[in-house]
Amino acid sequence: MIYQNVNIDVIEYELPPEIIKSSDIEEQLDPLYKDLKLPKGRLELMSGIKERRLWLPGTKPSDAAIYAGKKALEATHIPIDKIECLISCSVCRDCLEPATATIIHNQLGLSNNSMVFDISNACLGVLTGMTMLANMIELGQVEAGIIVAGENSRSLLESTIQTMLNDKSLNRKTIKPFFASLTIGSGAIAVIMSHKNLSPKGHRLLGGATIANTQYNDLCRGNSDKGMNDGADTIMNTDSEKLMLKGIETASETWNKFKSVIPWKKELVDCFCTHQVGIAHKKLMFEKLDLDLEKDFSTLENLGNIGSVSCPITVGMASKQNQLKKGDNLVMMGIGSGINCSILGVEW
Repeated sequence: MIYQNVNIDVIEYELPPEIIKSSDIEEQLDPLYKDLKLPKGRLELMSGIKERRLWLPGTKPSDAAIYAGKKALEATHIPIDKIECLISCSVCRDCLEPATATIIHNQLGLSNNSMVFDISNACLGVLTGMTMLANMIELGQVEAGIIVAGENSRSLLESTIQTMLNDKSLNRKTIKPFFASLTIGSGAIAVIMSHKNLSPKGHRLLGGATIANTQYNDLCRGNSDKGMNDGADTIMNTDSEKLMLKGIETASETWNKFKSVIPWKKELVDCFCTHQVGIAHKKLMFEKLDLDLEKDFSTLENLGNIGSVSCPITVGMASKQNQLKKGDNLVMMGIGSGINCSILGVEW
């Protein structure tokens, strides 16, 4: 996919107020750690994640997305009546029906002449939403739109800890599928995109590539249709090792496809912003794709894995911290369980 007319006008994010450290989680799991003789510090050592953030109890995914959405609307110069599409792309949602996007759209006060819907694609949701919106802009179906996502990890984290403490049959092998859930954090993102005529100073979305390896859709499974809301009994089982290996294989295929669409040699890329999973995953991916890890902007140490908002929040933070500058060549790379991978190229 190649775009001639699509700009990213604004990327805004909102970080939750509550911080929970990996050591705090291990304190809660202390009885299990003692029974299995697990050393403290294991979670941070394995993942590279020191802490992650949580929304206050009672915060819904739509609330989080609205926080970021309001910031984006305040930051953009695009008239609100020109925003003709809103897509909610988070793993989490308020309810099975209606679309969480309808709740966000109403609260943001956008035009009734809008397409409003959810896209669900695991941790790849926001990049998938950006691709769909870019397609609509390129085709002339809309002039501008907004991508939003609010991820809430509280219920998953709390359910996982409680399940691990209650299951007396767990051993060092059978606890492995639970550990990925202990790395998940919360956050929210909003991305406003438009035709270049509406935002001539925006960041140019050049195009990208996508690969699907759906024979591996069973490597990470969540059991709740409600999303991650307070009180939901949300448990995920993840084969972390195989998911990492097959995900990186898929990323390698996608990178080769991307280079045939956007003719950037690796030396031409100024900044990589990826879906932040864990330190082992990141090192292995950059090694397998033969990319410069020094060009990666990292957020996982303090935010953990924030699902669909991880990659775009990383872009937003890189920009605000001046690690991503005007004119830089940016690669946005996401891998979602399923397995799907998308890579987008942006002239910042």
